[in-house]
Amino acid sequence: MKRTILPVIIVLIFTAIYGRSVFIRDNFDSLKMWKPLTFPKIKNHSRYSVIKENGKSVLKAESSSSASGLIYKNSFNVYDYPVIRWRWKVDNVYRKGNAGTKSGDDYPMRIYVVFRYNPEKAGIIEKARYNAAKLIYGEYPPHSSLNYIWANRKHKSRIITSAYTGRAKMIIMQEGKTLTGNWITEKADVLADYRKAFGEDPPRDAGLAVMSDSDNTGESTTAYIDFIEAGN
Repeated sequence: MKRTILPVIIVLIFTAIYGRSVFIRDNFDSLKMWKPLTFPKIKNHSRYSVIKENGKSVLKAESSSSASGLIYKNSFNVYDYPVIRWRWKVDNVYRKGNAGTKSGDDYPMRIYVVFRYNPEKAGIIEKARYNAAKLIYGEYPPHSSLNYIWANRKHKSRIITSAYTGRAKMIIMQEGKTLTGNWITEKADVLADYRKAFGEDPPRDAGLAVMSDSDNTGESTTAYIDFIEAGN
């Protein structure tokens, strides 16, 4: 099932869950701080659970021709907390996965950073466009997003524009199968990545989400996250 409506669904959910802006740290002892992200017309949802590995709690994500995610309930100020860190592991990548195409837009795991639209900072044309969208959906769409991905194959550039929308950039943290099955600790400077990806400063408020999806490729994987945080 092609997720042509994916940007719209993220619009509706993320604009509804922005909480107070805080330092974020989750060790996945439970999922109480996370809400489900699902998509209409996609009946098969990826499965998320907390398991123990070597006595430590980790998030386990299982995807099989499926798509869904988890959204963190609080937002964070990217100027106060510009660095995100996490530790992840994937069992395998997708043979048909390709970040440059809609049909290959599946990842064993991705970390979303979604930026909230601020009408006070918008120009006349941008305000008109977002006001029109609000009339349709009842909420402002997000301004933009960064997707930190475990890519299925090598790409020429670290930053790729989403096949669905120019307001979403895919940022490759790992690619291919060389390190599958290994825990990898990641660190990303959201401010620097945003400025490089979009050529401008980001909005202040952002939300976090995680997703393992395979609805386009029809393949399967299992992925894990040990912790995730937004700090400095």
